[in-house]
Formats: sequence, structure tokens, C-alpha cells
Amino acid sequence: MNIPVSPWALVLETRLKVIPKVRGYLKRWKLRAQEIPSPELRKQALASIEAKQFHCEGGAIYGLLAKRHWQNAIKFIVTYQTISDYLDNLCDRSNSLDPEDFAALHQSLLDALTPGSQDTNYYRFRDDQADGGYLQALVRTCQEVICQIPNYAAIAPTLHELADYYCNLQVHKHVKVEERVPRLKTWFSSYQKELPELRWYEFSACAGSTLGIFCLVAYALDHQLSDGLTDQVKNSYFPWVQGLHILLDYLIDQEEDRVNGDLNFCFYYRDRDDMLERFKHFIQNAAKSVSQLPHTRFHQLINQALLGVYLSDKKVRRQQDVQDIAEQLIQSSGNSASFFFRSRLLISH
Repeated sequence: MNIPVSPWALVLETRLKVIPKVRGYLKRWKLRAQEIPSPELRKQALASIEAKQFHCEGGAIYGLLAKRHWQNAIKFIVTYQTISDYLDNLCDRSNSLDPEDFAALHQSLLDALTPGSQDTNYYRFRDDQADGGYLQALVRTCQEVICQIPNYAAIAPTLHELADYYCNLQVHKHVKVEERVPRLKTWFSSYQKELPELRWYEFSACAGSTLGIFCLVAYALDHQLSDGLTDQVKNSYFPWVQGLHILLDYLIDQEEDRVNGDLNFCFYYRDRDDMLERFKHFIQNAAKSVSQLPHTRFHQLINQALLGVYLSDKKVRRQQDVQDIAEQLIQSSGNSASFFFRSRLLISH
């Protein structure tokens, strides 16, 4: 299988192969979710699949890097993202503000990357626990795929590092409102010396993406990962590509988050000019970092597709400030970003 190197090729592969396969896997998980005994857990599991399908569709594009193993890669990506989206719903819609509860739930994302891990009651700190084995089935499915990766032990520490960032973010951002920012700042300070120049809320954004995990698993399934490439992928995706991904997500959600009183990392920029400059900084560094990877053009297309897909979202048109920023970012990001922005062909929110 050839890795797409043009916008049209990426669109065709996504439309003809990736999305149908994603929807097939999601249909199976939806049927499984319908059998969850607890009405609340069933409701959140189904809602996460129905409302966040585009997360799986976008992430699954990385499955193409696995070449002949692309279907297995997509199976992992869809399943892992389904865990993430389900837990996000449980934490967002929960009466609990208990960090122990959130940490216990998110242990499932670490276990999904740990073949042979012991069965755990991820719901042990909450009343609703009767999920009929749904979350454990998701975990086991991820494990079954990564068991097929030759020398998996070599990439496991890097996958766990990225997953650990993600899980810690989910704990810190869902606790009591007054505790969120202090916790996030303290967390950032423990990593600050190891990172390029970032602000605490940008570090949090970088932690909130699963793209690096998907990229690593896809490469590894095709037997392409040396120690050097593992480090290259991690350092390209964390912080720059993952940060760009999640900052774009927060950029378009500002109005919604303001109304709901939700944490939004874009609120912490000094003003619109400051935000625009920092977004350009992430775009430039994301482009520079992936230029060191194999299939450079594919990774560049993904960066530009992120811009096009997010900035063409209907939410943007309801927010004049965001629309102004979107236009400037697209204008400065090249023809491929403009293609994805104007065509809206890749995936739809």
C-alpha cells in the first residue's frame, strides 16, 4: 500500500477505506454498549460513540502508516479512542469531582497498552459500576492488537509516557473548578525544564492528544520502528503536533465553553494577537518536527488537514474573533491547508 502524499490521495484513502472500516468497528462497539446494564453508563457510552465519531475517523487516518496491517491499526485506534471518549463523557457528566475516581477510570488507558495486565474494577470509586464488561472488553481488544507488534516491549515505555500525560491531564482538569488551574500549573512545573519553551496551558493541550500513540502503533504494526524512529515520532508529536491538534479543538470551542463555564486553554492567552502568534509558532514547529520523519509528506498533510478540518467547522462561523484568526492561519499555512479548509472533504464534525 502506498502512503498518501497529496491532498486528493489522502481524501480518497480516507473516504474509501478508513471511514467505512471505522464505522464498521464503531457499529460493533455501539451494539456492545447497548447491552450495558447501568442506564447512566449505557447512556454515556452511546453518547460518546454517536457524538464523537469524528475523533475515531480522524485518528484512524494514521492506520494507513501500517500499510498491509492497516485494518488492525484502525481496530486499535478506534478502540483506544472509544475508551478515551467514553471516559471523557463519564468525567464531564459526572457528579463526582474525585481525582481518585478519574485516575481509576483512566487506568484503563494504561492497561490497554499493557498486555497481561490484571482485571481491575475501574469504577471502584463511583456508585455506577454495572457496565457488563464493556470497558474491560475495550481494554482487551487494544491488548490483542498490540500483542501482534514484534518487540512491543521496545516501544511500550514511550507509549506509556504519552498515555500518562493524557491520563494526568484528565484527572487535573476534571476536579473542583478552583483546584484545576493550580493543579495544572504544578504539574507543568515538574516537566518545564525538559520541554521547549511552552506555557502551562499549552503543555496541558499537548498532553490531551492521542495522535502520537496512534502514529507509533501504526508504524510498529508494519515492523518499521527502530529506537531512533520511536524517539523521533515522540519528539515530533509531543509537544508540537499534539499541541496544535488540541489547541485547535479549544479554539473553536471557546463560545461553548464560556457558556458552560468549562476550562478552555485558549482563555489564558493575553489577547488575540498573542494567541495568533503562538498558534503560528505551533504550526511552524509541527511542520519542522515532522520533516525529520519517514513519509514526511504524509505527516505534513495531517498537520494541514488538522487546520483545514477544525477551522472550517461551523462553530468558527458563529465566533467573529475565531473566524478572523482562522482566516489568517489558513492564509499563512499553504495550499494543502487551504484545500482541506475549502473542500471540507476529509471528515465532518
